[in-house]
Amino acid sequence: MKSFTTLQGVVAPMDRANVDTDLIIPKQFLKSIKRSGFGPNLFDELRYLDEGFPGQDNAKRPLNPDFVLNQDRYQGASVLLARKNFGCGSSREHAPWALDDFGFRCVIASSYADIFFNNCFKNGLLPVILPEAVVDVLFAEMYAEEGYQLKIDLEKQQVLRPNGDCHSFEVDDFRRHCLLNGLDDIGLSLQHADDIKAYEEKRRQTAPWLFGAL
Repeated sequence: MKSFTTLQGVVAPMDRANVDTDLIIPKQFLKSIKRSGFGPNLFDELRYLDEGFPGQDNAKRPLNPDFVLNQDRYQGASVLLARKNFGCGSSREHAPWALDDFGFRCVIASSYADIFFNNCFKNGLLPVILPEAVVDVLFAEMYAEEGYQLKIDLEKQQVLRPNGDCHSFEVDDFRRHCLLNGLDDIGLSLQHADDIKAYEEKRRQTAPWLFGAL
């Protein structure tokens, strides 16, 4: 998993509340369990004018010119600014996979659905919670300034605005440690690889029948 320390990037808006995971990545794209390749279908129903399905050449599909991620001013955005209850609906890790594959490393909102919030940390995506009044200010500043950027510092747990104002956010210590060091569940287990190997060797000696030995 990619580590997250600091990020300074262009902000793109998802200016609606209760964005569910089926809007983030529609159900027809969930057949694959790879973590990559979902970026072209992020917000598929909003992004394109036709109906999407797996295996399409997305480069040939008609884009919706009114959708924010298709607009020039938001190209290359790595911070998604959203509204309350982002990521609600069904549980699917494909949602953070799609956001990450598109290029987002951080989402800022006033609240999230619990399962989506947890899945973000497991996949290298930082979900920042800020008060709704602060999110309103960020939206206003972003709309007023093309190329608007924010700096997110996970070590200090701060969001820094262009005018120098800082907004602190809370992150569980364990989740913060994992993101800073790029550790997902498998990475955490591999930190104990020597202990696991030693245990397996011991079990092979004391209970050989478990390993197919006669």
